[in-house]
Amino acid sequence: MERYIKIIKNRSDIGAGTRGSDLGIDAIEIAAINQNSNYFNLHEFEDVKSHNESIYDKNRNNFAKRIEHVVEQCTRVSYAVKHNLEAKYFPVVLSGDHSSALGTISGIKAMYPTKTLGVVWIDAHADLHSPYTSPSGNIHGMPLAAAIGDDNLSCQVNEVVPETKKHWEDMKNIGCPGAKILPENIIFFGVRDTEEPEDKQIEKYGIKNYKVDEVRYRGLQTCVAESLAKLSSCDMIYISFDVDSMDCDMISYGTGTPVAKGFDQYEVIDIINQLLRSKKVVCVEVVEVNPLLDTKGNKMAETAFQVLEQITSAIVLPLE
Repeated sequence: MERYIKIIKNRSDIGAGTRGSDLGIDAIEIAAINQNSNYFNLHEFEDVKSHNESIYDKNRNNFAKRIEHVVEQCTRVSYAVKHNLEAKYFPVVLSGDHSSALGTISGIKAMYPTKTLGVVWIDAHADLHSPYTSPSGNIHGMPLAAAIGDDNLSCQVNEVVPETKKHWEDMKNIGCPGAKILPENIIFFGVRDTEEPEDKQIEKYGIKNYKVDEVRYRGLQTCVAESLAKLSSCDMIYISFDVDSMDCDMISYGTGTPVAKGFDQYEVIDIINQLLRSKKVVCVEVVEVNPLLDTKGNKMAETAFQVLEQITSAIVLPLE
């Protein structure tokens, strides 16, 4: 049976610290048009309603900015992902900021509540902060903390007001009650910019991080095969690809939190394709393209589209 893709477009950037990633999806589509590709005419799509105008609201939750609207947005994404999984589509989620990943993970878990989900997080950042530990209050740094349901209170530095606490609890329970994934079922690729509270979570749970140097030294195929072995107890896998996992000097600064010494696009393509060949992957997400920050025209979106186009053939391979 062949798998059919549904592109879910989530033009929201309210979880980010800089504006512009809501334009990333259109930038990727423009990249496809400029390359004379009809990619976005080949696959069905769904637009998720956004609440980007909330950026004008006075922020009342300094340690989790606009959290009430991020909860609303993640709930919409969760429903879209669950609905399309029910319809037997393979969701390819194109999102603005990375807070959306909590919605995607929640939607997968809502669809498959009794199955074990593994997460492969291709990113420069661990995104394991909570409102209690975040130095910025930007929720795109918190989706995995919400997904594992761990506030990391032993590293608490922020006094969180009751309103924020309520919204954070709502966030942790989107889709279905409780934690969506076990921390030991998270695999990082390329994480290289973390804060101490996140480092302690990584150490506490023994989360494996395949850094860029290790992947290049030991071999990409070896590291991906090892990651699949680590996730062997998982029934399904979700891949989250943040474009800041790529080297900003080599590719582009067209993302909200660029970090040097990352992957190139060919390494990302190979990592994702090898994971897809396992037949366990049920959803892929691409996030954080910000054309307003791109100093090379539309280079980041063009590279993201290159990745998207090159992994599609592995997504639609017939299931055995």
